[in-house]
Amino acid sequence: MTPRPSFREIFLVFLRLGLTSFGGPAAHLGYFHDEFVYRRRWLTDAAYGEVVALCQLLPGPASSQVGLAIGFLRGHYRGALAAWLGFTLPSAILLMLFALGLGLWPGVAEGGWVTGLKLFVVAVVAQAVWQMGRTLCPDARRRGLAILVAAFLVVSGSAVMQILALAVAGMAGLVLGIPRDQASGELTLPVQGRRPMVFAVLFAALLLLSFWPLATGTLPWLAAEMYRSGALVFGGGHVVLPWLQEGFVASGYLSADTFLAGYGAAQAVPGPLFTFSAFLGASGNGMAGAVIALVAVFLPGSLLVFAGLPLWHWVRNHDRARSALAGVNAGVVGLLLATLYDPVWTSAVKGSGGFALVILLWGALAVLRVPVWVLAPLSAGAGALLF
Repeated sequence: MTPRPSFREIFLVFLRLGLTSFGGPAAHLGYFHDEFVYRRRWLTDAAYGEVVALCQLLPGPASSQVGLAIGFLRGHYRGALAAWLGFTLPSAILLMLFALGLGLWPGVAEGGWVTGLKLFVVAVVAQAVWQMGRTLCPDARRRGLAILVAAFLVVSGSAVMQILALAVAGMAGLVLGIPRDQASGELTLPVQGRRPMVFAVLFAALLLLSFWPLATGTLPWLAAEMYRSGALVFGGGHVVLPWLQEGFVASGYLSADTFLAGYGAAQAVPGPLFTFSAFLGASGNGMAGAVIALVAVFLPGSLLVFAGLPLWHWVRNHDRARSALAGVNAGVVGLLLATLYDPVWTSAVKGSGGFALVILLWGALAVLRVPVWVLAPLSAGAGALLF
């Protein structure tokens, strides 16, 4: 095992990743594996696999949680903070500046380039559904469960119904006995005392508090919406879209055009997609809103990592618990499929020209493997020329 790195070393390693990790959560996990297993040998292959498995089972941004866990394993709580700051700040700052720019020149958000970005989002979410479906729904039972969840949420897609659908999917996984591969038992965790329980209680208390009615648009409301989204999202990344759309577009806080323009911009920057929260927070609440939204959306996932690491020893050897979580993951695919229709498709595709561009963009992503950070500005340019 290599010597324990300093706060500065962990921060700089993750800062470089935060500046260069394009491609979304799946790509981030590949970058982490190359950096921390092969290059630096901070973890073995088996230990890294267990970290990824744990974070996939928890609500929140999976790739950011993996980075947080690696920072914790190498530098305890200071290391976790260094990892989160380094990986998150680059994209968060860029998206905050983008939101502030739209606030200064609101007419810019009405151009054809926004239409291009919205159509790009359709292709990105479609590709995410395809990839996640192949990974999380490898058999007929899980594919059927995902389709049922999608059909239900297309008709009744409120936040409460989304929570209910995922809970029912978890129970279905338990009843059906959906199999899960067993973890290796390689990971050794530096967790002692009662701190994990404190983190779990804090997570639950803040989640209950986030449901308290608050005036739309205020900073406490912003914090509550972000915390609730970060706490209830399984799969991270694109899956947060329906939760945030429910809170920020359906409530009238943002227009659908601005919301999807920001989400499209989030595809063009490196780092975690959850930094889209900085765009939403800065839209109407400036820099203070960006900071509050960013911290609030990442906080529940971070608390769950610290609380869940000891629990992993039990979950990885408990077949019924893993079957229930497999059902939840299948439900997540259905949730994202429903989101692909509404609001993504319904607000972006208005005619045959838009549909044709979506097909071309999806083909570039799925077949040609063109990076999203290349396609995002190209989509904006095509929109400006065509719409």
